[in-house]
Amino acid sequence: MRTADTPTAAEDAPAAPRPGLRERKKRRTRDTLLRSALELFTEHGYEETTVDDIVEAADVSQRTFFRYFASKEEAAFFVSRLAESHFVDALRRRPPGEAPLDALRGALVESWDTIGDAVEQLVPLDLHMRFYRVIESTPALLAAHLRRSTELEEEIARVVAAREGLDLDADPRPRVVVAVFGAVIRVTERIWSERDDAGIAALRDLTASYLDQVEPALTGSWRRTP
Repeated sequence: MRTADTPTAAEDAPAAPRPGLRERKKRRTRDTLLRSALELFTEHGYEETTVDDIVEAADVSQRTFFRYFASKEEAAFFVSRLAESHFVDALRRRPPGEAPLDALRGALVESWDTIGDAVEQLVPLDLHMRFYRVIESTPALLAAHLRRSTELEEEIARVVAAREGLDLDADPRPRVVVAVFGAVIRVTERIWSERDDAGIAALRDLTASYLDQVEPALTGSWRRTP
């Protein structure tokens, strides 16, 4: 696991060239649409918000919305996809000698360190975190979230299998360890969403606490001594 003095791969890489004016305008339009969508979903509800509501709030046309997003659902999960990609990239960078569960946890810690700034480039972080509560309380969003989580787990399992030199279709262990890890994250999200503190620090601490309990919970005895 890196320390505060250990540069990440992103820190070592040369700075990307600044995008041109046209590209910056496109990003501003996309980010305005994202912020408008998440604010409306959070304040009025996902089902109650239409694409027309979003474009009106962003002061653009419906055609412009569909230039950036195929659907309302895609806009709802755009920032989440960014967070997921940070995690997967961090997992690919983990030291090859780490055990799978350690690598998964290390990647989560590393992505926690960078995702806040990345999200802030799109929408306010507190808005992103508040939207998580909307997901938990909206059946259509929760169903989409669980479907997407299943797809993400398969991607992560393939990364774990590649790290370990395993055939994913012949060896169930990568999918099993990823399923356990994903279950911890899922339980954490649900319990965190029911608490008053919706901050990222609270979610991070709760996740760490539950991951601390995973190994003994799975390998130790659950029977209480009378």
